[in-house]
Amino acid sequence: MKKLLALALVALMLFTLLAACDNGAEETTPETNGTENDTNGITADNVLIGVVHIGPLADQGFTYNHDLGFRMMIENLGLRDDQYIPKFDVGTDAAAVTSAINELIQEGCHIIFATSFSHGFQMVEVAAEHPDVVFIHATGFGAHAYEGDNFHNHFSRIHEARYLAGIAAGLRTETNVLGYVAAHPFAEVISGYTAFFLGARSVNPDVTMEVIYINAWGDPPEEQLVAARLIELGADVIAQHSDSATPAIAAEEHGAWHIGYNNDMRDAAPNASLMSPRIDWSIFYTLAVDNFLNGRPIPIDWAGGLEEGAAFITELNDAIVAPGTREALDEATAEINAGTRHIFSGILIDVDGNYAQITDAGGNVLYTFDNENSRWDESDADARQSAPQFNAILEGINIIS
Repeated sequence: MKKLLALALVALMLFTLLAACDNGAEETTPETNGTENDTNGITADNVLIGVVHIGPLADQGFTYNHDLGFRMMIENLGLRDDQYIPKFDVGTDAAAVTSAINELIQEGCHIIFATSFSHGFQMVEVAAEHPDVVFIHATGFGAHAYEGDNFHNHFSRIHEARYLAGIAAGLRTETNVLGYVAAHPFAEVISGYTAFFLGARSVNPDVTMEVIYINAWGDPPEEQLVAARLIELGADVIAQHSDSATPAIAAEEHGAWHIGYNNDMRDAAPNASLMSPRIDWSIFYTLAVDNFLNGRPIPIDWAGGLEEGAAFITELNDAIVAPGTREALDEATAEINAGTRHIFSGILIDVDGNYAQITDAGGNVLYTFDNENSRWDESDADARQSAPQFNAILEGINIIS
């Protein structure tokens, strides 16, 4: 029964992926499966933690940031480096992902993490076959529908940090055209660049944004080419949801400004990089492993944001940010944390001139932004998932094929 349910969940996740819809919700109350973990003699001295990383450590972006989170968790909990068993550059091929997960099981890992949305299909299938191993999947969904207590999801309210980055971009631009190097047309990406756009619009209502998808989570040469093309189209601030620092390098080479992701990219582009939204993955990794070792429930689905320090922005490049940027960011941060500023709220109009709507994989409307009191909180506990769901394309955002 458990295997059949897992396969059904895989089919649901695949349908959602093909429909270009990620998912999510704002404060996720750490709901748990209601049962305590049986540690079965697993302690801080002998626990083995396996990780499936999508990319190489040298990407200086997504995989670098996840690896940093795991290493900080190891330090926080006083574990040894050899208790962290990473598999780097696994990619998204189903056979390769399944093989990496099974290798970690064979190596004796008690708790296995996967870092990419694309790993979720294989994670949930293998989890059903190995109920004695705990599986934790970043950026995905489906844990609430899973029959069992050994599969969990987590993410961050990174849209909050992207909104702040948008404020910095909106104040800095001189052409009023922003460019965005986007990975896939999924809700995780759309939610992020929409939050960035709304942040820019909050301080500069004349801003528009050009978006180009690279149709990969990371492709350094393509990321660099796309960033250069966006600059040719008039964008003087380039932002990204892609895994490497090459958009920063392109911005530096072409005299544009840049907003990074996953890493402080000032070293790659000291004259271009304004700042970067980042996720501190160590906060959840420390919570999850500590709970596991102490027999406490691991949240089924978790998402922390600015208030928890799970989402944040790197130090401002004071030499090149616009005057007043720090003050504007401090004000917005305080209001987001106080619950008096909501990112996806009010009347929002889509590219077709209609009220913006969030839809599910089947095209069913989940929410409509048709009045001043409209409000959608990504990664909220009520949505029962941490992965983003906002997938409307707003007026002022131009998707370039």
